[in-house]
Amino acid sequence: MGLFRKPAAAAEEPTPIDGVDCLYLDLDGVVYKGPHAIPHAVDSIRGAGVRSIYLTNNASRTDAEVAEHLSSFGLDVQPNDVVTSPQAAMRLLAAHLEPGDPVLVVGGAGIVVEVEARGWRVVRTAAEQPKAVVQGFHPSVGWTELAEASFALHTGIPWVATNGDWTIPVAGGIAPGNGTLVSAVHTAVGRLAEFAGKPERHMYDVATERFAAQVPAMVGDRLDTDILGARRAGIRSIVVLTGVDRGAHLIGADESMRPDHVIEDLRGLTEPIAPLRETLETSTGDTYFEVGKAAVRRSGIDITLVRAGERPVDTIRAACAAVWTADRPVLGLRIADELLAL
Repeated sequence: MGLFRKPAAAAEEPTPIDGVDCLYLDLDGVVYKGPHAIPHAVDSIRGAGVRSIYLTNNASRTDAEVAEHLSSFGLDVQPNDVVTSPQAAMRLLAAHLEPGDPVLVVGGAGIVVEVEARGWRVVRTAAEQPKAVVQGFHPSVGWTELAEASFALHTGIPWVATNGDWTIPVAGGIAPGNGTLVSAVHTAVGRLAEFAGKPERHMYDVATERFAAQVPAMVGDRLDTDILGARRAGIRSIVVLTGVDRGAHLIGADESMRPDHVIEDLRGLTEPIAPLRETLETSTGDTYFEVGKAAVRRSGIDITLVRAGERPVDTIRAACAAVWTADRPVLGLRIADELLAL
């Protein structure tokens, strides 16, 4: 698919969303960073001609708050168009709780609203004898909240985390995410949380059930959440290079995290996929991979840059093809420094 599509001689070049009936879009690093929309994102979403649904691991806000934020950019978004990791977490908690049960919440309104909507009672301390702990990201979470979760979890009650993202892209750069905070509690209690958000498939199941999508595509900026989750859910995956993961991450990606398509920004959703050309030089045994003007050579275990493309994404795609089709794992290859700097 995507990266390795061979061009048809007389056919119009396809786009990454051909045949898709619903776009599942991650938010942080895809649509916005902090309060601001990423360049070209809004116009590209509006012009895609496909229903857009927003899937976010960030548990700090409610679906209504997310919809309001997106609407401020000029997008037509209702709360029901947003699927949050707290919503997926509620599916996991439901197996353990009865109506009215107390739930210790580590996090903000994004979790509180969902817990209360299901008839459970929000508590903040272990002394209130919660029946479960649910933990999600919020900038206000500190030692006191983490300690109360630890106290409660020593009793053996269920522990659901909205997501395990180690980092989160914000306006100032890359900051610690919920996975960092969950790890702190894990260290204190010596047990693991059950995760609800990407890359687990629960959020994808929520979206598919809610919108009855037949051929959805996930668009994200992280291989270890967005793309791995899409692969687990069996849906098309598109990585965009405006957030956390860059060229080097893609080139060295484990097979389970390799996307179907790579785009530089969201304009690439509707742009024709530049064909990949693969040429074997029989005299040397070297193989050349070309996308646009970019060219990468695989010679034995050496992966080298022959010619950079006019767009970084072309060079990245050529390098990915050279590495991903090799007869050995990436750790057995020597990849040129200039490729790893992409």
